[in-house]
Amino acid sequence: MVLRIEDTDAARNKPEWTDGIIRALALLGINEDDPHFEGPYFQSDFAEKHRETALALYKDGRAYYCDCTREQVQERRDNPNLGYDGFCRDRGLTAGPGRALRFRIPDGGPTIVDDRIRGRVEFEHGAMEDFVVARADGSPLFVLANVVDDVEMRITHVVRGEEHLSNTPKQQLLWEALGHTPPVWAHLPVIVNEKRQKLSKRRDKVALESYLDEGYLPEAMVNYLMLLGWAPGGDREIMPWSEMAPLFALSDVNSSSAFFDEKKLRAFNGEYIRALPLAEFMSRCGPWLADDVAPWPAANYDDAVFRAIAPLAQSRIAVLSEIVPNVDFLFLDAPVEDDQSWNKAMKPGVGAEMLAAAIGRFADPGLVWEAEALKAALEEAGAGLGLKLGKAQAPVRVAVTGRTVGLPLFESLELLGRERVLARLRAAADRLAAQQSAE
Repeated sequence: MVLRIEDTDAARNKPEWTDGIIRALALLGINEDDPHFEGPYFQSDFAEKHRETALALYKDGRAYYCDCTREQVQERRDNPNLGYDGFCRDRGLTAGPGRALRFRIPDGGPTIVDDRIRGRVEFEHGAMEDFVVARADGSPLFVLANVVDDVEMRITHVVRGEEHLSNTPKQQLLWEALGHTPPVWAHLPVIVNEKRQKLSKRRDKVALESYLDEGYLPEAMVNYLMLLGWAPGGDREIMPWSEMAPLFALSDVNSSSAFFDEKKLRAFNGEYIRALPLAEFMSRCGPWLADDVAPWPAANYDDAVFRAIAPLAQSRIAVLSEIVPNVDFLFLDAPVEDDQSWNKAMKPGVGAEMLAAAIGRFADPGLVWEAEALKAALEEAGAGLGLKLGKAQAPVRVAVTGRTVGLPLFESLELLGRERVLARLRAAADRLAAQQSAE
């Protein structure tokens, strides 16, 4: 694989964007340490070769200079959509101000593109215009620069999106005009969103880095992206790269649009997270637990507590960034305040009564502070109020963790400890009393 940054359009290229590409590839395991990886190269570094090639095409009679303006071209055509009419083909113009260099489409035809995914595609020469390969100032256009770079870098396969298929006959003609055998062409299906619209960076989340920064595992991303337009066969989809790579063939890629289903990606990622060894899972969570990004005071974090809760979190989160809202109650001085969760759990006739009952049972020094005993105690307290465990634990969960959903409650209570649990239950009871008094 050759990484080439096509930076000739300065307005569309910034160093940070290049850095993002390199970082994203590195996170997927494609970097300078890979023996099959070259680059990055920058197209602007080869500008002189591009100019030399443009001049060679002119000297060989494969290109000619043209001084027609866009307005003049349109004036000569009944239908301006037909494009350039070859007016300057035989005028014998030489280089000069206002004269672009056009490639001469061969007579006859067609140009046949053998595409590994789309099969044999014919492009009639009569429907193709003599296209510009260099501007009047001598600077080559992308269509020529791209081919020159591909030839120089010994590119054997060009695999890209189907929207570029219409450019391929021009590039193939340039390859042949320069005396080289064209590469293998393969045009991948367009990736669409849930509305079956082509993914757009202006509308959709398309940057690989944003998914990785959110906590999607690189190996899960590779697995899912491989399935956009291709399948390994059978019912199996969760498959490591080492097993997928030998099965893959360009000719097996489907030409139909591929749906990028973020829900399915989340499910894939959850499977990969659950398959990690516990120590690896904890390590992967590290960036979200770091002192400079975590929402709790650095002094509050206890690695032993996280190690104890990690197996429960690992079985429930779908992306690594979800680790924070699942464990923050253990390290915050007070639980998060979520009005929606509070109002849902602290209903009249349930909230205050259940908090009081829980405080009474949990304050009993004879109660063993272990998950099973805590569950039995709360179940008993709820039964005294005519509540099943599901409803009885809701006010307690919100009072202690701040949320209506999260990790298993009783294991969480055990880790948090009796004093902190009672303090939070009492604080919630006081808040609820003050709220009801104000009403």
